[in-house]
Amino acid sequence: MSQHFHGGWLLTALALLGALPLAVSAATGTQVEQRIRADVAAGRPVVAHVIVALCDNLHQGIVPVPKAIGNGQDPRSNLYWGAGYGVRSYFSRQAGYSLRQLSFSGQVLDRIMLTKELRGSGHPVQLVIIAEAWDGSAIAPAIGRFLSLAAGRDPESIAPAVAGGAAIAAGGDAAIVAYVGHNGLMDSAAPSRPLARAGAPPRSSIVLACASSQYFYDLIHAGGSHPLLLTTGLMAPEAYSLEEAVRTFAAGGSPMEVRQAAATIYDRVQHCGRLGAMRLFASEP
Repeated sequence: MSQHFHGGWLLTALALLGALPLAVSAATGTQVEQRIRADVAAGRPVVAHVIVALCDNLHQGIVPVPKAIGNGQDPRSNLYWGAGYGVRSYFSRQAGYSLRQLSFSGQVLDRIMLTKELRGSGHPVQLVIIAEAWDGSAIAPAIGRFLSLAAGRDPESIAPAVAGGAAIAAGGDAAIVAYVGHNGLMDSAAPSRPLARAGAPPRSSIVLACASSQYFYDLIHAGGSHPLLLTTGLMAPEAYSLEEAVRTFAAGGSPMEVRQAAATIYDRVQHCGRLGAMRLFASEP
């Protein structure tokens, strides 16, 4: 009998005795798809919560970018937020989302709500995205925030975008949780390894960062989340891939269709070849 098996048996025994919580199995793509269909049928929005670590030449282990877009304390022109392919600019200007300013403080330097009406399988779908711009020097807390949400923790209810609408189930209650930015786990260990919150609804995770599959997969699974879209190599974590992925899934697409949609637009912008783009992205059914 292996030492690994002995350790697993002991943890299970302790959990059954109440000394430790039993791990919750990670959600599957099918479970999250069913959750989204139920939300749509009930007139609730499909919610994604996105954590953006601002690009930061001084505080991140990256190849420096031009100073104007690499200041991690200035979201207005930052590569991943206010620049043309940044989350705030791309979604509101190029992808046609309505933008509502939300309050923010501390290491979060901007926070917004983005909304768009979609058609999913013949039914109207309201897609709502809560996006947070984190100070680039606080990349470890930003990743910790993402992992917490991916584990279904820190749920929050936000007032609807329109009067009489359904409340926005954000935070750990969101159907999709995403991280965008530099892969800080290449530089240091994960700041935390949160386990899934018992009773949290099924949710999927997206990590647009270099080689995120190798660094984030186990952490996402430990948090009970479904890995919807990860990456296998170096990439530009820009907003067009995020928008295609989130919109496709919210409208009823499968994880494979999400991967195909992200790869198609990535190739269109980066000119890396369709096959190369498909290899760059990974998804789990």
